Amino acid sequence: MSIGNSPEDDRPSIEDDRSSIEDDRPSIEDDRPSIGRALQQARVDAGLTVDEVSGSTRVRIPIVHAIEQDDFSRCGGDVYARGHIRTLARAVGLDADALVAQYDDEHGGRPAPTPAAPLFEAERIRPEARRPNWTAAMVAAIVAVVGFVGFTLFNGGNGNGGSTDVAGGSTPAATKPAKPAPTKPVDPKPDPSDSAIAAVPQDQVTVALTAKDRKSWISAKDHNGRLLFDGLLEKGDSKTFTDKEKIELVLGDAGAMQLFVNGKEVGDKFQPGQVERLTYTKGDPEVG
Repeated sequence: MSIGNSPEDDRPSIEDDRSSIEDDRPSIEDDRPSIGRALQQARVDAGLTVDEVSGSTRVRIPIVHAIEQDDFSRCGGDVYARGHIRTLARAVGLDADALVAQYDDEHGGRPAPTPAAPLFEAERIRPEARRPNWTAAMVAAIVAVVGFVGFTLFNGGNGNGGSTDVAGGSTPAATKPAKPAPTKPVDPKPDPSDSAIAAVPQDQVTVALTAKDRKSWISAKDHNGRLLFDGLLEKGDSKTFTDKEKIELVLGDAGAMQLFVNGKEVGDKFQPGQVERLTYTKGDPEVG
């Protein structure tokens, strides 16, 4: 008879099998890209540079670079980091709430709210009600009575029952009623044009955009490079821009936009998801 370990002792336990399976199972959270990587990839996909994102969001360039490298130490705290993440996500077309929630998961979540002070503390510091000052009220009443009596006596001393004689002189002529101003004939309304956009001024460039199929990020600048708009147009939203010389556009999804330039629809066939950089002047588009 053998004295030793039984065959059952050499078998792997069920708990060991479970732990090895759990260790080999991929984590869902690990498959999610980092916050900085997601922001950088979305910016590149939108055809934007760091300088353009910084100019549209007012977030300084070094901070944009640091966030894209997942370095949030330059933000100045969790509150500012969340604000920068939300602003950059909106500029490049990402879900800002999802990125902020990811930041909270990775950095310990939001701080607990400060509890309100107990109600009895407010009651304790409530000032006592003041007693009415009867002496001051009595003096004010006496002054009012004396003033009223003096005013009555002064008006009664004018004589003739208070009536006032009119000094002699020529009687003023009766005022003639003013003649009504002649009615100006109303100009006939002009015949309506085929499109309200067609009646645009000829001495400037006018660009109208409508997110016809879906939402899209757009950016518009005037001839001085001043930013007129930078953000998302939801489906059905419209924006119109005017300038005396030219309008520069960046369309994040040109295929989703309906474009009118100086009252005429631009018939270029843009592909869905295509990033386009366009510039239009007063003479665009060419006739025919």
